[in-house]
Amino acid sequence: MPINIPDQLPAAGTLRKENIFVMTQSRAMSQNIRPLKVLLLNLMPKKIETETQFLRLLSNSPLQIDVELLRIDNRPSKNTPTEHLNTFYRQFEMIQDKNYDGLIITGAPLGLVQFEDVIYWDHLQTIMSWARQHVTSTLFVCWAAQAALKLFYDLPKRTRKVKLSGVYQHRTHHLCHPLLRGFDDYFLAPHSRFADFSTEYLAEHTDLDILASSEDAGVYLAATKDKRNVFVTGHPEYDALTLHNEYVRDVGEGMEPMIPVNYYPDNDPNQPPRASWRSHGHLLFSNWLNYCVYQQTPYDLNHFSEANFTKDDDSQD
Repeated sequence: MPINIPDQLPAAGTLRKENIFVMTQSRAMSQNIRPLKVLLLNLMPKKIETETQFLRLLSNSPLQIDVELLRIDNRPSKNTPTEHLNTFYRQFEMIQDKNYDGLIITGAPLGLVQFEDVIYWDHLQTIMSWARQHVTSTLFVCWAAQAALKLFYDLPKRTRKVKLSGVYQHRTHHLCHPLLRGFDDYFLAPHSRFADFSTEYLAEHTDLDILASSEDAGVYLAATKDKRNVFVTGHPEYDALTLHNEYVRDVGEGMEPMIPVNYYPDNDPNQPPRASWRSHGHLLFSNWLNYCVYQQTPYDLNHFSEANFTKDDDSQD
């Protein structure tokens, strides 16, 4: 089944060219089924690029999904046309009385900024706390994962001396966990962050199930026992050229960045990079939608209650 997005959203054309089944809102209204309601809080500057990346991953599911786009505030954007934001994005105040099956909070280029210095920090905390009473499962990506660990576990910001950038090998743990269904023992995934997610640190200071980790990149995937909060410290949504574009940008700004690890053939930035993580990214999102959202959410979202969720119920398939 397809994702259901606004008819004129730029991502729709891109996804159709990739032979991804996109259903417009006008067609979806004629189908008498209960689609999943997924909210995407997009914190990235280039919102059109980011929304396309996440919609691509959400599309790989037999479920029909209604996607709503959310922005953190109404400040002007340097990278996204105002008309696009006004047309396709909602403010939190417009949706705060609704319930959702899933919420995705993207990363943000705030790796060297202290939480209390983030202009929308208080508002973001409000949204993450709201999700506990209004969302079945929330997926926190990269910087959002660090922000959620601060809010839910009071973990201080841990920053690496050198930015982690590249494609790293990860080992899966707890292969019977629903989020890891179909995973290989080892898989590749991209990272681009200053945040430090040490396996030992998270194991000592949280009760999270640590599901995948890397010797070089630390924890990659973790989840609460009830699967209502899922933390992804990397970027499975990235396109093949995203790390390249970030590298070129940093070089242009005189930052002298390290060449992204295990990304360019022969470690040569002049050669076209190759995406080696697509299958993993699609499988991760498919598992999240099925086992953390669809299998857990109430049929009638008006009857949403935290009591619906049990910590160790992995029996639903």
